[in-house]
Formats: sequence, structure tokens, C-alpha cells
Amino acid sequence: MNYLLTYLKGMAMGAADVVPGVSGGTIAFITGILDTLLESVRRINPKLISIVRQQGVKAAFEYINGAFLVTLFAGILTSIFSLAKLITWLLANHPIPIWSFFFGLILISVVHMLKQVKGVSLINVVLFFVGVAVAWGITMLNPIAMEATYLNIFIGACIAICAMVLPGISGSFILLLLGLYTSILGSVKSFDLTVIAIFASGAVVGLLSFSHLLSLLLRKFHDATLVFLTGLMLGTLGKIWPWKQTLSWRTNSKGEQVPLVEQNLTPAGFEQVTGESAQLGLAVAAMLVGILLVWGMERFAASKD
Repeated sequence: MNYLLTYLKGMAMGAADVVPGVSGGTIAFITGILDTLLESVRRINPKLISIVRQQGVKAAFEYINGAFLVTLFAGILTSIFSLAKLITWLLANHPIPIWSFFFGLILISVVHMLKQVKGVSLINVVLFFVGVAVAWGITMLNPIAMEATYLNIFIGACIAICAMVLPGISGSFILLLLGLYTSILGSVKSFDLTVIAIFASGAVVGLLSFSHLLSLLLRKFHDATLVFLTGLMLGTLGKIWPWKQTLSWRTNSKGEQVPLVEQNLTPAGFEQVTGESAQLGLAVAAMLVGILLVWGMERFAASKD
């Protein structure tokens, strides 16, 4: 049952990572596995070589919590490969309810994370607003046109995986800013093994490097790190606001016109500008589903303690 739950949490992380603006790290945190994930990855270091020599491969596998990592990443990969086409289609054809769902999910996740902070101090308040400003600034950046070479894909994976682990910052949005998102998602959908292998290699390098730093910060400066990460999450809400007007467009690697600069609108303003329905009732329902999902996971985790 524990392995099944870990696998399902991995699938939830993978689904979130496919959506630009939503972080798999957020899902890892609200499902209670972020600390375990960081600690397990942190143990993948040169010490493993001596453990293998002295105690064998099985002991080394247990030392890094290998069963947990394999199960979790199996869930993530399953979700990415199985849901990439579905989520792409939903975002293209039903954007308002999908963005509303993730908006509600992240909004309640901010509340959930702040509950973990033990006390209020000036430095924590400052770090919270710094996190909001950093995330908001990142989401306001315009995408660049980085060519999808093997080297750029490797570097992009190193950067994006760090964001995927962070609650709040979306790895897929980082890829979008770098101009690599469409190419990599297309490679996943077409099962281009060369690109997938290069991206996976970059992700492994980035994850092994960054997990040590984040794990250290959470151990040494838990509350300060937590409020900063919460600020990052809150700062991304503008990116996933459901009602938008596209101000300018760009041509992606496939020659398709996709939004470049977007402006957030009120539901009424959206209807006035676009002439389309704001789907307000459906949006509110989808948002409530996201809120109830996190609340349910929080209650479930509390019942296990």
C-alpha cells in the first residue's frame, strides 16, 4: 500500500510538471514526501562506492532508500508519458477550468505550507515577500529563443529539474522561458529516445547537485526556507490566472503561433474583450476541486501521524 501511494504521488508530480506554471515540488510538499525525496537523493554521493565495496549493492540500495526513489520516479515517468498529450489537449481546448483547478490547488497549498512555520518574525516576513517578488519577476519574463541543441537541452534540464523540486517554481515554465518546452514535450510525445536520454542525464546532474543545497537549507533554516518557498508559490499565481488576453504571439519550433505576452483579466473583462464565455461556474467548481484535493491529502496525512 505504501508503494502504491508513493507511485500515485509520483504520478501527481509528473502531471504537475507537464503544466507550465505548476511545480511537481508543490505536489511533493503537500503530499508529505519532499523531505524524504531530498534526503534520499542527497545520499547519492561518493560514499555509496565504499558502501557497495564493504556491504554490497543491496545495502547501498537501502541506504539511498532506493525502493522509494524507483517507485516515485516510475510514477512521475508514467504520468509524463501517459498524460503529456492529454494535458496539452486540455490546455488548448479547455484552458479556463484546467488553470482554475491548479489555481485553487496552489492557493490552498500556500495556506498548507504556512501552517508548517512555527513562528512569525521580521526576517520570515521579509523572506516571504522576497519569494513572492522573485517568482512574480520570473513569470513576467518573456521566453527566449534558445535553439534545441543537445547541449542546450542538457543545460535546460539541469536548470529545470531544480525548479521541479522547488515548491512554487515550475520546471516546465523554466523550459518555456528557455524556449525548449515545445521541443522537449514533442520529443516525449514522439518518444525520441535520444532527446529523452539527454534530458534525463541533465536532470540527474541537476537534481543531485541542487538537492544537497535545498536539503541543507531545510535542515538548518527550516522556517526561513519554508516561508521563502511559500512566497515563490504565491508569486506564481499570476501566471496561472485562468482569464487572460494574449497581447503578442511568437512562432514556436513547429511554426505554430503561441502566446508570448499575456494580460490577466477579470471574468467580466475576459468576456468583453474576447467575446467568449468566462465559464465562471465551471471555473469556481474546478478551483474548489483543487482546494478540496489538497485539504483531503492534508487530512489523510494527519490521520497517519
